[in-house]
Amino acid sequence: MTITSYRDLKVWQMSVDLAEAVYSLTQDFPKTEVYGLTAQMRRAAVSVPANIAEGHGRETTGAFIQFLRVAQGSLKELETHAIIAQRLDFMSAPAKDKLLGTCDELGKMVRGLIRSLQERQSES
Repeated sequence: MTITSYRDLKVWQMSVDLAEAVYSLTQDFPKTEVYGLTAQMRRAAVSVPANIAEGHGRETTGAFIQFLRVAQGSLKELETHAIIAQRLDFMSAPAKDKLLGTCDELGKMVRGLIRSLQERQSES
């Protein structure tokens, strides 16, 4: 399969699904958290596909790799927010565990893409 757009990347597609899931998960958070944990989780979740897309649109492989690393950081941020949200009883433990599993799977995919790009870069 030829990748002609960031939209063709499975990692981008899954990260958009993750962002959508986070919006659904956080809609029942307390209204007092609308500018707190709700906003933080949503921002981190949306940052993942946005950075993948922006990196793909850059002119160099090195820039793409850097944006993928930012996406990795956003996944870790989201994981931390989910743990805090569950501790505060804003979400159930099973919902948190499912979210962490998705973040872990996406993190592995991002790391794999970074390694692939680095290998291709070193061959050039």
